[in-house]
Amino acid sequence: MGFTTAQGLMLLLLTASTLAVSMANKDWQSGNWPFRGPHHPNKTQVSKRIIVGDSQHWRFGFNYTNWAIKHGPFYLNDTLVFKYDPPNATTFPHSVYLLPNLRSFVTCDLRRATRLASVTQGGGEGFKFLLERPRQPHYFACGERNGFHCMNGTMKFSVMPIFRWYR
Repeated sequence: MGFTTAQGLMLLLLTASTLAVSMANKDWQSGNWPFRGPHHPNKTQVSKRIIVGDSQHWRFGFNYTNWAIKHGPFYLNDTLVFKYDPPNATTFPHSVYLLPNLRSFVTCDLRRATRLASVTQGGGEGFKFLLERPRQPHYFACGERNGFHCMNGTMKFSVMPIFRWYR
């Protein structure tokens, strides 16, 4: 039994594919795939201080879910800083609640939520929250106006801190 042209081309294609895959993964055992080698791409070994909402701070009308998606991932021992003005004649009062589960987060049910910061604690340097529960979601929301700021879908977000791998 001899090789046909089709079988020869198939063998050549299989050999070329195997070579291409092995060259693409040449650092698999000794290099950086997936972070098994001597170096991890995240060389930062310091926890970050992250201002929630960046320059917008913690305010009504800003979409914090989108903000969290753009600024993720969040790491264990990072600090979230909630900055907001204390209530006055021109600003809405705000607070920070930690909701216990996804259902409470989706429905903005604050009955079993823990108030982390009152309406006055966001002034100055802001209220700081350390992310210290690894691989567990943290659900944050504003609880003012009977949860309206949360219910309109903007003043709530969730993060799930992951471990920061070091060298």
